[in-house]
Amino acid sequence: MNSNSDNEIYSSREVNAPLEILYQTFANPHQLKQWWGPEGFTNTIHEFDLRPEGKWVLTMHGPEKGNYENSSVFKTVEPNKLIGWTRTSQPLFDMEVGFEKISDLKSRISFRMIFKKIEECKKMKDFVVPKNEENFDRLERELLEILKDK
Repeated sequence: MNSNSDNEIYSSREVNAPLEILYQTFANPHQLKQWWGPEGFTNTIHEFDLRPEGKWVLTMHGPEKGNYENSSVFKTVEPNKLIGWTRTSQPLFDMEVGFEKISDLKSRISFRMIFKKIEECKKMKDFVVPKNEENFDRLERELLEILKDK
């Protein structure tokens, strides 16, 4: 389900995983780096201090070429519920990743990107919506790997 206001991009996906395991795929940087970003990207996480005012600094490595430096400051950390941050590198926006239990074996993850300016949101939307779906695809593959070991 995708719903967007003029200055927000919202994407979500139901996954076949318990809420606690889904949350750990984000909260654990060793797991996060396996699936974060669009198809073909790899990550080097330089800093990941998952607490309010903690920093998240990473380099996303593009599949063909290019390194994309990302830095953010966490605002909200509610385990198994919500992680929010403000990007301090371009493009600037606030991000909320929501975690919701549907049943013992199903959960929902959501991405909400909140831009200060409608124009910035519009500029990103056509690119970001399909890339978020790729990100969710990668997450589902990572969850399958984790769950097969359980």
